[in-house]
Amino acid sequence: MNVILIGMPGAGKSTVGVILAKMLASAFLDTDLLIQERTGVPLCRTIESQGIGAFLQIEEDTLCGMDIPGGRSGCVISTGGSVIYSRKAMARMHRLGTVVYLKVGCEQLLSRLGDLRRRGVVLSEGETFQQLYEERTRRYEEEADLVLDEGQMSLEQTVEALYGSIMERKEQTTCKNGWDGFWRL
Repeated sequence: MNVILIGMPGAGKSTVGVILAKMLASAFLDTDLLIQERTGVPLCRTIESQGIGAFLQIEEDTLCGMDIPGGRSGCVISTGGSVIYSRKAMARMHRLGTVVYLKVGCEQLLSRLGDLRRRGVVLSEGETFQQLYEERTRRYEEEADLVLDEGQMSLEQTVEALYGSIMERKEQTTCKNGWDGFWRL
């Protein structure tokens, strides 16, 4: 079983993902790093030099073509915040495992992020972070198999809550033949 983390930039997907992978004794993949390896430059430079459309295509190609360490299961995958713009990439993520939305409030994200352009946030000309947040939040919730509202949780609490949910889901799918529910934490 793979765990795929989605959410806004600054939600902690990479940090939570590394710790969760250690707890699950799993491999860890950060798709933003895969994109940077592929292009040879930071995400913000790719967006600046090639534009948002080209960046989104590179992201889709990277996610659809990436190799999962150890085969098809046992990996925690941290995706870029814009992964939800690609139906093809999201379909692959759903085939690979459980898609988890790490939900964080807009104000908290802004305090974590700092310079949005330097961070590689995909913002259209004239678009505010608040607008991006509102539009993406709906998409993340539609795509998620599990939503973890981090609220005021610490990093440790977030990882523990996610770990517990993953272990519970693993137990349920082991005990039953299939599972098609939706979780909110």
